[in-house]
Amino acid sequence: MKILVADDETDIRNLIKLSLEENGYTVLTAQNGKEAWDILAANDVGLAILDVMMPVMDGFNLLRKIREYSTIPVIFLTARTDDIDKVLALGLGADDYISKPFSIAELIARVGAHLRRSNEYLAPKKHESATVTYGKLSIDKVKCCAYKDSVPIELGAKEYKLLLHFMENPERVFTKQQLYQAVWDESFYYDDNTVMVHISRIRSRIEDDPQNPKYLKTIRGIGYKLHYTGET
Repeated sequence: MKILVADDETDIRNLIKLSLEENGYTVLTAQNGKEAWDILAANDVGLAILDVMMPVMDGFNLLRKIREYSTIPVIFLTARTDDIDKVLALGLGADDYISKPFSIAELIARVGAHLRRSNEYLAPKKHESATVTYGKLSIDKVKCCAYKDSVPIELGAKEYKLLLHFMENPERVFTKQQLYQAVWDESFYYDDNTVMVHISRIRSRIEDDPQNPKYLKTIRGIGYKLHYTGET
């Protein structure tokens, strides 16, 4: 991982460079904003540590240019401690603002934290399947459509959510309270028969014989579960 350190103070550049290299990073250094910009344009840099007060191009203007094309973490390390400078830096897109004098151990820790966060954000996400299938039932979560034997099933919004909840958790028994809270996302009232009514409607759509269901089973005294028994 390459890190850019831009500061017009040689001793500070060298201290940060040495410390970062001891922690396994590759460090590129610049003594002014223009030089830092040229380095960024020519290298794949993962994080930048910038001073504000630099010759040729200051840190704020450098950050403006960086944010035109890159979302890399940027940490300001500067002697300017006024709140207005911190607000400006963060408003321009800085990820952190550390005042001089500083703790090198804290700087290294913050570098590691920002890189971890950046890597997690950029890492390819595991894509969930857009289709859920169980027995002869399937749901296309992108289109929000349910099917039986590839034929569309007409369901209301809550019925769709209930069926999806069951199909994503097959063989699991749910109480009426659990189903209500999962789908309606509000407090459950003991004497409420809403879940039972919606279960009945779902059965009328997915079962060949709602009185002898092959999918949505009633578990007496407990609740319901999705359990496909196949053809009789």
